[in-house]
Amino acid sequence: MPIKRKRPRIPGWLRGVIWAVVAIAVMSTASYATGVSALTSSNTASTALRLALPILLCALGGLWAERVGVINIGLEGMMILGTWGAAWGAYYGGAWVGLLAAIAFGALGGLLHAVATVTFNVNHIVSGVAINLLGLGVAKYLANLIFEPLSGNPRQSPPVPKFDTYSAAGLSDWLGSLEDQQRVGLSDVAGILRGLVTGVAPLTMIAIVLIPVSYWILWRTRFGLRLRSCGENPVAAESLGVNVYRYKYVGVLISGGFAGMGGASLVLLKGGADYLENQTNGRGYIGLAAMIFGNWRPGGLLGGAALFGYSDGLQLAGGGDAVLALLYGAVILLAIIVIVQLIRKRWIAAALGVVGAGILYAIYWTNDTLPSDLIPYTAHFVTLIVLAVASQRLRPPKADGAQYRRGEGD
Repeated sequence: MPIKRKRPRIPGWLRGVIWAVVAIAVMSTASYATGVSALTSSNTASTALRLALPILLCALGGLWAERVGVINIGLEGMMILGTWGAAWGAYYGGAWVGLLAAIAFGALGGLLHAVATVTFNVNHIVSGVAINLLGLGVAKYLANLIFEPLSGNPRQSPPVPKFDTYSAAGLSDWLGSLEDQQRVGLSDVAGILRGLVTGVAPLTMIAIVLIPVSYWILWRTRFGLRLRSCGENPVAAESLGVNVYRYKYVGVLISGGFAGMGGASLVLLKGGADYLENQTNGRGYIGLAAMIFGNWRPGGLLGGAALFGYSDGLQLAGGGDAVLALLYGAVILLAIIVIVQLIRKRWIAAALGVVGAGILYAIYWTNDTLPSDLIPYTAHFVTLIVLAVASQRLRPPKADGAQYRRGEGD
């Protein structure tokens, strides 16, 4: 009987590069076909980078918590605490002090979640919802106590220092000249790259570096192996001498710190507002969705954060016309996916892709623009659609959300 050889597995980083190239090609084609240059403009890319940052940091926070077996629905509340901490620290000590304060306040929320879920074995979802409500209430109380005498508004902080931004001057100018030439493909790539290297804050660079650092720690170190073992099989980990409680606390504390950094990015980056009540606007939940879309992997959640940040930035930079053009790009992408599924002989998936492409094209064809009331929720709609499509290939940690008590294996 002949031995069936396995097809060589494409490395994760290469798969991400391929998807990025496909996405740029699709947006370039859609921009040319619809005449909407905002799809690939430097302004859209720059705005998307800023808006993707809090989602990326929250997704990283969710990754650290869930890899240790703790579901962290409370990312939104920890992020809210981070926004208040960032404004308070920055007002009195500058942007870097604000960042440290945001991390501390987010980690405090993580500590409360760890105490509830790890020590007292509270249901993770219940604890997370409580953290969200508590974070909102604490931030509101502190804003009334501290900010109202300074700004005269209990829902807003006084102006706070922002991080300086830096640009690759020569490269940015050269890319700008290519973008202005409006060459199909070339100008689109130049516009996207220009937006990514112009006006970049230190916090943005730190967040990007945290992606490979998190991968290296979690997948290439003894500490990371032990931490992930607590999320896969805590009883087996305990039998090998791993202090499961300690690692769960560490993972959830780091998770809260990252969520606090996400809140700081809303307050301390130029182009964003100072502290405002409810300014997170559900980004903690979107960060959780980005982590799930990325299949609990650092590189995958980077793609999810980029997707959601891009859709949010596009509606700000281009309005309803740009979002409608994005639907045209989605039709092209679905057509490519249908072809791939037909080659693989996955007939049901191909049929569903055809139906989805038909619905999106009908919406695009029958509308000159989208209702203005729906446009601000573009990222939320994208979140729901992406999670529905990606749900078939997800593989969470086996003990994610499972209740655990020390000595269960005895």
